Amino acid sequence: MKKGIVILAMLFSAQLFSQAIYEDERYVPETDPLVLKNLDEWQGKKFGLLMHWGTYSEWGIVESWSICPEDYGWCERTKGSDPANYNTYVKDYEGLKKTFNPVKFNPEKWAKAAKAAGMKYMVFTTKHHDGFNMFDTKYSDYKVTDSECAFSTNPRANITKEVFNAFRKEKMWIGAYFSKPDWHNKNYWNPYFPPFDRNVNYDPATYPDKWKKYTDFTHNQILELLSDYGKVDILWLDGGWVAKTPENEVKKGYVEKFAENESGNGFIKHRVVNQDIKMDELVVEARQKQPGLIVVDRAVHGKNQNYLTPENRVPEKTLPYPWESCITSGGGWSYTPDAKYMTGRQGIQMLIDVVAKGGNLLLNVAPGPDGEWQQGAYDLLAQYGAWMKVNSTAIYNTKPIAPYKENNICMTQNKVGNVFLFYMAKTGENKIPSELVLKSISPKKGTKITMLGSSLKLKWTKLGEGFRVIIPESLRNNLPCKEAWTLKIEKINR
Repeated sequence: MKKGIVILAMLFSAQLFSQAIYEDERYVPETDPLVLKNLDEWQGKKFGLLMHWGTYSEWGIVESWSICPEDYGWCERTKGSDPANYNTYVKDYEGLKKTFNPVKFNPEKWAKAAKAAGMKYMVFTTKHHDGFNMFDTKYSDYKVTDSECAFSTNPRANITKEVFNAFRKEKMWIGAYFSKPDWHNKNYWNPYFPPFDRNVNYDPATYPDKWKKYTDFTHNQILELLSDYGKVDILWLDGGWVAKTPENEVKKGYVEKFAENESGNGFIKHRVVNQDIKMDELVVEARQKQPGLIVVDRAVHGKNQNYLTPENRVPEKTLPYPWESCITSGGGWSYTPDAKYMTGRQGIQMLIDVVAKGGNLLLNVAPGPDGEWQQGAYDLLAQYGAWMKVNSTAIYNTKPIAPYKENNICMTQNKVGNVFLFYMAKTGENKIPSELVLKSISPKKGTKITMLGSSLKLKWTKLGEGFRVIIPESLRNNLPCKEAWTLKIEKINR
């Protein structure tokens, strides 16, 4: 009997999980013509930079989450004078504002490294869930420019402004990451009540005036960023639990939460709360400030999520809407001492995989407490850059072509009908094989096939199913790049 109950519970959980994956992939198309134009241009950029940075970098801990009273591994408290005491810990954590002093801050160096890597846009954390503002906001003293912050006397203290200007100078698009929950704000976590979890710690329906103050505060800060910091191309909103949630969705959410409950005693790690922050109104106001603004209200199904953002994962298939995988390059999202970065091979092949499926890759690099990137980040981006110098025409402004991948060969196509085949090196492999056979693509009779980075015309023969192409030894011994090699087919049979 118990075994049957366990199996039933597992099936129910699996059903909920598969349903959650499906629900995550719902998409409501945008209708604003200028936004659609910008979204199409954004999809052609393919490769961007994400940076998580805040006072938490001083401790080398996960961003914000250690002050959240939830029972998850990423919320574990290990620093401060008394990590076993929640209130003492929060006081110590918020005290990091006084010692935050990234004197090596040089965003021009980051921007040049990102551009050289082939990145075309960036997203920067103007404020994470802990509520610490990396910009000179008028609406909070918990900010990098406050007189109590050690960095406030630095001429570059308005970090967001400096970052945006540096990347804009390199012709990159600007994205403003902004957290909708603010765990420092008294109208979100009201000091009268203890915080329960990641959510607002009072009932917005019972205290509507307090919730309105918080909604107004959030709108004011976002509009401030869109008014005083130059051209912003993407508003990248995090904290998807802060959203208008209908009663049926709240009930469904609790069913899913109880299904996750391993002990069976009714304990849930965080609640589902209707937190209507008037997003529709905000987006209208935002686009009055920044016409054509791409808005990414992450994990909130509806018209204000112009593209979807699978987190730290690459979808298994092509997806029928704009999307971007946000992936950590080394350590975690925030600065991790002695972080181990992905290899050039891993990074380059991940980019190819994402692009072949029609997505963009947003690669996270986390600055340290001194304002520098770790050398591993620079090394990784340099390897991207060397590869992109040869192969970028097969990445930018391309779209998927079925079946997108055959064995270890990915595929893209451009607007004029050229098809690109990426042979991704296998483990222990440092050169492309002497011949490749593909069944899923059929080049047009007499068409030209070359390897990007070489002008040599490659010999190929049609097979009953697909074709075979020969890679001569002279080219195999003098390859134009590492980790993956790209063949360009001028025309294929449709």
